[in-house]
Amino acid sequence: MRKFLLALCALISISSCKMSENPLLVESPLPYGAPQFDKIRAEHYMPAFKQGIAEAKAEIDAIVNNQEEPSFQNTIEALEFAGGTLNRVAGIFYNILEADTNDKLQEIAEEVSPLMTEYEMYVSLNDKLFERVKSVYARKDSLGLEPDQLRLLENSYRSFTRNGANLSPEDKAVYSKYVEELSLLSLQFGKNVLTSSNAYQLHLADSADLAGLPDYVKEIGAMTAKERGLDGWVFTLDYPSYLPFMQNSTRPDLRKQMFMAYNSKAVGGDNDNTGNVRKIADLRIKIANILGYETWADYILEENMAKDKATVVSFLDNLMQPSLPYARKEVAEVFEYARANGFAEMANAAGMDPDHFMPWDFSYWSEKYKQAEYALSDEQLKPYFRLEDCIGAVFSLAERLYGISFEERTDIPVYHKDVKVYDVKDADGSHLALFYADFFPRSSKRGGAWMTEFRGQSIRDGVEKRPLVSIVTNFSKPTENAPSLLTHDELCTFLHEFGHSLHGMFAEGRYTSLCGTNVSRDFVELPSQIMENWAFEPEYLNSFAKDYRTGEVIPAELVEKIVRAKNYLAGYYQVRQLDFGTLDMAWHTLTALPEEDAVEYEKKVLAPSAVMPKVAGTAISPAFNHIFSGGYSAGYYSYKWAEVLEADAFSLFKEKGIFNREVALSFRENVLSKGDTEDPAVLYRRFRGHDPEPSALMAKLGLTE
Repeated sequence: MRKFLLALCALISISSCKMSENPLLVESPLPYGAPQFDKIRAEHYMPAFKQGIAEAKAEIDAIVNNQEEPSFQNTIEALEFAGGTLNRVAGIFYNILEADTNDKLQEIAEEVSPLMTEYEMYVSLNDKLFERVKSVYARKDSLGLEPDQLRLLENSYRSFTRNGANLSPEDKAVYSKYVEELSLLSLQFGKNVLTSSNAYQLHLADSADLAGLPDYVKEIGAMTAKERGLDGWVFTLDYPSYLPFMQNSTRPDLRKQMFMAYNSKAVGGDNDNTGNVRKIADLRIKIANILGYETWADYILEENMAKDKATVVSFLDNLMQPSLPYARKEVAEVFEYARANGFAEMANAAGMDPDHFMPWDFSYWSEKYKQAEYALSDEQLKPYFRLEDCIGAVFSLAERLYGISFEERTDIPVYHKDVKVYDVKDADGSHLALFYADFFPRSSKRGGAWMTEFRGQSIRDGVEKRPLVSIVTNFSKPTENAPSLLTHDELCTFLHEFGHSLHGMFAEGRYTSLCGTNVSRDFVELPSQIMENWAFEPEYLNSFAKDYRTGEVIPAELVEKIVRAKNYLAGYYQVRQLDFGTLDMAWHTLTALPEEDAVEYEKKVLAPSAVMPKVAGTAISPAFNHIFSGGYSAGYYSYKWAEVLEADAFSLFKEKGIFNREVALSFRENVLSKGDTEDPAVLYRRFRGHDPEPSALMAKLGLTE
């Protein structure tokens, strides 16, 4: 868990609880060492972090003061296993901070940040420790190391050099200051986005304002209002509330309100991030420079498959140029449809401009155009995707491909009542992992969807610890009149995050830092994105998609429409994703801050690829958690990079059979289980037999002549 730990930045206020009573400071007695969520309280974290740091430092000191000649075992392996208590505490705290936070945890995170940074520097800038690592590294070819041991040695040495070990004492002090400032700013950035999101609600008291909304959307609004002690209906910026409102409301004035709130998160006001964007970018430039790199992108990409910024910029441009004409054509077609079907009349009735087609119009009219072209809508499909059925279907797919099984465990405590936990068994019946699933939105959870781990895979002294994997989403909650029903897009999201989960569950190896999802950023999305393909396969959909009211299997014509509509607006969505990657690279290939403020700089960067009018007061950067408070800085391109990989990889399933066990087990053996024990390009070639070709993605999306 070293990669995870070194990226973290928080700690807690002192508690009066006794160490012996702290559930974070003992190995859990629960099955498989599951966290004792029924006993863990906020006041436990600070003493646990403090003791964890003290223990970790003592273990580092023991390595440094070892009088024996530095060896792989007493230096590299000992370093990998150092900080066991701290890793356990951090693995729980930071995940809860994202999934079920509160003011106390936010305060703790801010207080612990400098303590964690200080520990990180205690390791990475430790001259005596680095001397021992260098000594082992210099003899790497004569030590008879196994492949994973050699990989760990090389990674350990490179980690020190990339984290300031070769700096002068003066530069080390400056570097430490920069890293601490960056940790605190990243934490504040994410907090501002969450607070800004939670601060907005559209409260409607007049049923006339619900015009166009399907019953299920009204039910979501009514339930949210009831939960907040209000009459009428409330719509929020949570995606299950926001998106269906934008797609269905016939009130462009209300759609504009929602659009502006969603796209101006953390732009101005008490939670403003526009200044933090520039501060983070500036600190990253300074850190890169002091480490000997021209830009932050140069520093980050050295560790990725792409290797350098020129490759990424070229990759994005080579996809953007052929995609832009398709995207602009698609937008024009939607506008033409809107004008022919009452756009001007609707705008005039709401007192809006009838001559300009705006983003809040596109969300509504593109949905209507889709219904007209494909006779397909979320309202039609949702009854066939009851969450419980989708859970069973996703588990069944994994069983069919890999032979694994899932058993719900009600005896293992969870951190929130909505969370379910499953015992995952391998084909031979052996325990593979615990799988936590947290599906529904709440104000204590950040938006989006992600997979993470409370504990990664490891083997020490012959004792194996299997992963504790978690998936967190924001799917529609059950209402008083209906169960939780997913859109088809949400089914894709479920499969995507579950693909990451498989990557974690199938981890095999001794060293956590080399296991599971601890791979290069532009390789980690391959296992997730390949899973989305099954959501468009009729044979798979027919196996579980049934109307929850009648039990009727999804009609063949609906499945055909899903498949036909798969590439609807493919050019538009491709350009949108490429824009995110372009913006990320623009911020992280800077050698100095731009003269413009964050909003204006973003506008300039994205102007060449604009397919819709830019709306004043909105911006992506101030709420771009992935790159400013997450782990995707100079790496957002990886989603598209991995799409190229998965398009080529899934073609083998299409050729051999989408449930072909031989292909699946080869994917498990050569990709999912290997982690970072080998170069990802080598792993991919071993599975597929050749390097991936970008043309596979363009063909899959239908963006070819």
